[in-house]
Amino acid sequence: MTNNSILTHIFTRLLTTYGHQDWWPADTPFEMMAGAILTQNTSWAGVEKAVAGLKESCDMTPKAFLSLTREKLEEIIRPSGYFRQKAERLQNLCLFLIREYRGDLDFLQAADTRKLRLQFLDLKGIGPETADSILLYALERPVFVVDAYTLRLFARLGLCGEKAKYHEVQALFMDNLEPDPALFNEYHALIVTHCKRICSKRAPLCGECSLNTVCAFDLKSQPSNLRNDLDLQNRKVHLR
Repeated sequence: MTNNSILTHIFTRLLTTYGHQDWWPADTPFEMMAGAILTQNTSWAGVEKAVAGLKESCDMTPKAFLSLTREKLEEIIRPSGYFRQKAERLQNLCLFLIREYRGDLDFLQAADTRKLRLQFLDLKGIGPETADSILLYALERPVFVVDAYTLRLFARLGLCGEKAKYHEVQALFMDNLEPDPALFNEYHALIVTHCKRICSKRAPLCGECSLNTVCAFDLKSQPSNLRNDLDLQNRKVHLR
């Protein structure tokens, strides 16, 4: 069975279990960009409070964010945690958008994906996960987002190593699935949902997992007659 078939099979099971996730919840592309920074190292609940505070205090535009003092911005986004670092990162992002793209998101949309990714990565405090979240969710580019949930789940499924690097895990998806932003969006959202509800870090609920018959992690404790329909014990999956 090809990597494409395996990944598609997993996606179908997750979608059947949880349904469409309608992610990322935001009113505008810029709000999604801000959310990608605010969500660093925090829960979504904290991000929602921070975004609500921003909407009450100013327009959700780069110029409006820069009109706020650093202290005021820090106060507003405090619920998201690490508010001092995030305030700096938000304003740096806004300065970049205005300097390079006149603060015009239509102008930004016309830019090459690879160029944009490199520019985002050049900004202080923006790593691959945040850059790719902006590209996928705000700009609808076919870039798969890899986070701790993705690495945990696919290492347990036996599709990557526990210490696989970001670009290696990303390549598993981008080399074997159609470059479809809607698919990448839904797939990543389903992974997050599954890991929050079932495939937790310390106490995964393997008995309730819709992927337990295709999971190398769960098979360690299962009798041989329950081994999966993908013949996981006999195949080898290698990252490109």
